[in-house]
Amino acid sequence: MEIFPGEIKTSFMFLVLLSVVPVAESQRWQQDEGTIPEAEFHMGRLIYSTRGYGRMWRPWWAIDYPEAEYHITQGLKRLTLLDVSDDSRHLEITDDRIFDHPWLFAQQVGHWYLSDLETLRLREYLLRGGFLVADDFHGTYEYAVFMDVIRRVFPDRPVIDIPESDALLHVLYDLNQRTQIPGRRHLWQGTAYMEGPPRWQGVYDDEGRLLVAINFNMDMGDAWEHADDPSYPEPMTALAYRFGINYIIYAMTH
Repeated sequence: MEIFPGEIKTSFMFLVLLSVVPVAESQRWQQDEGTIPEAEFHMGRLIYSTRGYGRMWRPWWAIDYPEAEYHITQGLKRLTLLDVSDDSRHLEITDDRIFDHPWLFAQQVGHWYLSDLETLRLREYLLRGGFLVADDFHGTYEYAVFMDVIRRVFPDRPVIDIPESDALLHVLYDLNQRTQIPGRRHLWQGTAYMEGPPRWQGVYDDEGRLLVAINFNMDMGDAWEHADDPSYPEPMTALAYRFGINYIIYAMTH
């Protein structure tokens, strides 16, 4: 079930296409492979083309990097038995190494753009067993941008609310509370000012396996990034850790 009716207007998509930033301009955010040690689990961060740059001149796909990775990987080491790499790998969807990573993290998907080739490749990755978490996008405009791409990836599969009974919410932690997870920028004097209510949505395959987990009007990456920040609410960080760990274990076991 969609939240917002209507489709993105042609003029809007024309402006998006005119202002896409080539992936090549973001190469400096990719790592030297020799610096990333081998491990049982490597977090994959999805590289995509986009409009402009995010905060501190990072490309949108690299928002919260590397702090978010540092904290969530340390949490995985403490709270699970996984052998976890300390850093994520940054991967374009056309990179063949994508199939070696069962879990992909995509931030700021309210700004992403995928070509026809990339949408087909993402569909192949997901149907072959991959799992995508879409995080940190807010409001009607960004939701429309995200949905335009995900409909091109899966024109035949609906985006629906994740039910309380889904294995994703119980694979390690029982996530019975759907508390909205804010970004630090949404906090002021202890109150979160968000751009709408949270939605945990997803896309499923024919066997009922979740392919895409969608965190709308939430910022799980920020909650990881600011785990050591006394101004960020500890209960929100704790919840973000539980969601992240459930997502990863689900991806590696389903």
